[in-house]
Amino acid sequence: MLPKTPAKGMRDFLPKEFALRQQVLTTIQKTYESFGFTRIETPAVENIQLLTSKQGGDNEKLIFKILKRGEKLENATEENLCDLGLRYDLTVPLARFYSNNVGQLPTVFKSIQMDNVWRADRPQRGRFRQFVQCDIDIIGEETNIAETELISATMQALANLGFNDVVVRLSDRRLLNALASHCGFDDDQKDKVFIALDKLDKIGVTGVLAEVEQIAPGKAYEFVDLINRITSASDPFAKCVEELGDSLPDDVKTNIEQILYVANNSVTNGKVKFDVTLVRGMGYYTGTIYEISVEGMVSSVGGGGRYDKMIGKITGTDVPACGFSIGFERIVLLLQERGATQQKSMGKAVLVDKKLDKQSLLYVMDFCRQQRKQGNNVTLLKKIKNIGYQFKQLKEQGYEIYEFRNGTFNKID
Repeated sequence: MLPKTPAKGMRDFLPKEFALRQQVLTTIQKTYESFGFTRIETPAVENIQLLTSKQGGDNEKLIFKILKRGEKLENATEENLCDLGLRYDLTVPLARFYSNNVGQLPTVFKSIQMDNVWRADRPQRGRFRQFVQCDIDIIGEETNIAETELISATMQALANLGFNDVVVRLSDRRLLNALASHCGFDDDQKDKVFIALDKLDKIGVTGVLAEVEQIAPGKAYEFVDLINRITSASDPFAKCVEELGDSLPDDVKTNIEQILYVANNSVTNGKVKFDVTLVRGMGYYTGTIYEISVEGMVSSVGGGGRYDKMIGKITGTDVPACGFSIGFERIVLLLQERGATQQKSMGKAVLVDKKLDKQSLLYVMDFCRQQRKQGNNVTLLKKIKNIGYQFKQLKEQGYEIYEFRNGTFNKID
């Protein structure tokens, strides 16, 4: 027997589920378009050199690789069996897209991408091997106009989906670097320290302390104690600025201050707060970073940041870039748990007898055609023996039901 279930980490979607997903995607896209973003599409498959260019952090370990074909495969060595792979996110393909099409794009390019990505990850609640990401990015804007627009647009999209309990956690990779330098870590120790700090919510203070002590003996306590003083303060950002003093560059301090001020005075469905423990694992972030969470989901439902060096690795010239990605699957899961269903009516269902004569069938077909011209969706079905069950199914699907009998159409309530 052939398998009837999807591959592990993949899913089928029933009509009702798919309709809700489309409704959510439409809401998100319309919101983003209202902020001046335009939609693009890139291939699901990219060259393996791009996907393994050390810009995707740990996600590069999760690539679904594609074997070479035909003679190329026959002549391949163990080291170069694959030449293509499925994209694991939408940011790296966007950098390639921009590099390839920059002459046809505006100076400041605001893009929308809403497509599937693939990761050979371990499936769990809200995490799958094939899933949709909803990204907006601004390329060519070096100021924090980009960050504030991205945060505002994303929070508005969530507001339009009914989320009024949104929290955006904000930090900056340059601030983390200053923090590590202030505590005396060497450059080759910093990334490992950040990885340990990123686990704070999973392994706790004791766990972080132990890991940092292994990385830099004698420096762990001072580092963790500094983090505790900052996070426990009534104003963590002010405390961080005070503690770091001249170690924190003025432009980084001003950048965070401005984003916090503008965002918190412009959004209405949540708040933006500084979080010194925010790291974000992607290797390509160069400045501002942020994650977004909503009530009911322990892990974040989106995130992003500034990646000013990524495009330069393709073209040789750095271009400022910043993005925000909504975790679409987790958002849909939360909406389903909150009882959300599709809001759009399926249209009209016209039921006819099995033994309908050709003249009557032609009449019914003409009625359906006229209804469709008026913008209605119409499905034509024959009546089944258990007509009550058929009515029940159609109503559950959201149809208005019309029965053709004795030359007339009768609406069934």
